[in-house]
Amino acid sequence: MLRIIDARTHEPASAAPARRGPTRVEAHAPGRDTTGLRVLLVADLLVRALELDGTPAWALLTGAQDGTRLLADAAALGIRPFEDGGAAGSGPGAGQVVHVVRRGGAATPDGATVAVAPADAAGQDTAGLASPDAVRLALLERHHHARVELDASALDDARDTLARWRRAVAAWARQPSRPVPGEVRDQLRAAWEDDLDAPGVLSVLRRVETDPDLPDGARFEIYAYADRFLGLHLARDIGAPA
Repeated sequence: MLRIIDARTHEPASAAPARRGPTRVEAHAPGRDTTGLRVLLVADLLVRALELDGTPAWALLTGAQDGTRLLADAAALGIRPFEDGGAAGSGPGAGQVVHVVRRGGAATPDGATVAVAPADAAGQDTAGLASPDAVRLALLERHHHARVELDASALDDARDTLARWRRAVAAWARQPSRPVPGEVRDQLRAAWEDDLDAPGVLSVLRRVETDPDLPDGARFEIYAYADRFLGLHLARDIGAPA
């Protein structure tokens, strides 16, 4: 079961209604900056995890300054569209609401709340980078409760990792497919269902990458499955010239 750490109580709380009704995911982005993008990214991860759990989710953006440009920046990072949370009648009328907010920002809304630590771009222009997926991966490398700094070193490491994984996935895709081993599937789900632990998911992929006992066809399926949560376009280079 998908659980978050509720910023109001600092205790685990379910992110899905008991009867599988829809969950409204309301992102309260502080503005068009790196922290605002990180809030939207965590909300995107929450929507993805809910959908993988079989729970319908509705993504809404509330109270953002310069929301149109923020959403354009978010789209470049592979964050799926958010509807206007201020529009009358937006979202489903039943189910549960989970708010995603900046830690230490405005007053905590009523309802379960995920608090996201600030992100510092360290002089980098995250809106204009040639590799926005590297920004996404660099943000995913740290748990959303931890402050993150997107310096040149972190972004270079992310670009290198993405290039290596995409080459590997393209090569593995040419081998006979094999199912995702049950224990690996359980490890991935245990990570993202535990307060959206993206670093835990990445740790599983790093072990899978070098596990000598896994056939390449299984590696491919594992990476494709994990990418439904991570959203890193890991299969992008399949079919490209070697």
